[in-house]
Amino acid sequence: MFLKNYWYVAAMDHEIGRKPLGRIILGEPVVFFRTEDGTPIALEDRCPHRRLPLSMGKLIGDDVLQCHYHGLRFDRTGQCVRVPGQDMIPKTAKVKSYPVVERYKWLWIWMGDPALADQDKIVDYHWLDDPNWGARPDYLYAQCNWQLVNDNLLDLTHLAFVHETTIGNMALVEHAAVKVERTPVGVRVTRWIIDQPAPPAFVKIGGFTGNVDRWQIIDYTPPSFIRLDVGATPTGTGAPEGRRVGGISMRNLNAMTPETESTTHYFWAQAHDFDPRNPATTEKIFQQIKTAFLQDVDVFTAQQKNIELDPEAPTIDINADSGGIQARRIVDRLWKEEQAAKVAATAAE
Repeated sequence: MFLKNYWYVAAMDHEIGRKPLGRIILGEPVVFFRTEDGTPIALEDRCPHRRLPLSMGKLIGDDVLQCHYHGLRFDRTGQCVRVPGQDMIPKTAKVKSYPVVERYKWLWIWMGDPALADQDKIVDYHWLDDPNWGARPDYLYAQCNWQLVNDNLLDLTHLAFVHETTIGNMALVEHAAVKVERTPVGVRVTRWIIDQPAPPAFVKIGGFTGNVDRWQIIDYTPPSFIRLDVGATPTGTGAPEGRRVGGISMRNLNAMTPETESTTHYFWAQAHDFDPRNPATTEKIFQQIKTAFLQDVDVFTAQQKNIELDPEAPTIDINADSGGIQARRIVDRLWKEEQAAKVAATAAE
């Protein structure tokens, strides 16, 4: 189940160059490349002749992609402009082209109706290129359904168990004040842990020697964008009232793009507003968080294997699942609306 009429992150900006890159997005093969002036292009990665991925081919001139199998050539719009050995080009010799936008050090793609591709609807990840923030993005390949990653990020009680050596401790479970609410576009989960020990990674990053007041504010925007405002200050210094001084404040930024129903392109980044121009600080924070994220990938992979063994096996919900349940309900509603609009459009033709 994929929502098509949304922007998704397709690649890191540095991944796309003059060498074609193939990637499956929402179950569809897409080839990416740049023209000589740096403009990113996205086409269907499937030659209409014998279905070889066009990403196996090469660029000819500025913006013509040549198929590796029989040399058919396609321009930036997806139209075939040459068939070697014949003058006539079949009218159906073309591939899809997709709207793409380069923003926040990521390449975004619109897989649905191109007429609906409004760039203003791209979710805000300005921390990635804001000079007042240090940030490093990364890519992980998760062998699981994309909604399992949503569930994970919206329920941070798992940090106490999966990440007890890095960003978690039992205070997250036993001493958290939690609020789950619907926003105009999605879900927000707010968690405060007051006057409790800092987890190991926070001690390394922030140098805390005593208890802290810690916050985790999770904003979910469909289909699969989750931005976390996280941090801690020495306890009693006023963080709950908005005075975030003497501690650390960070943004954990996540964009999950379905590859298939059981695999996910997981784009994420960690940003910080303290010592923002020091690459060593950025790297130190990034490595601490990446260690935790790799632990998450192990969890996703194991979950997916069990789900595929028995998709009908019963599951239970607990209080900590509230945010994830709300997110799934939003996705279900939006998918039904999108399907109904598709049926209506087809009937009107």
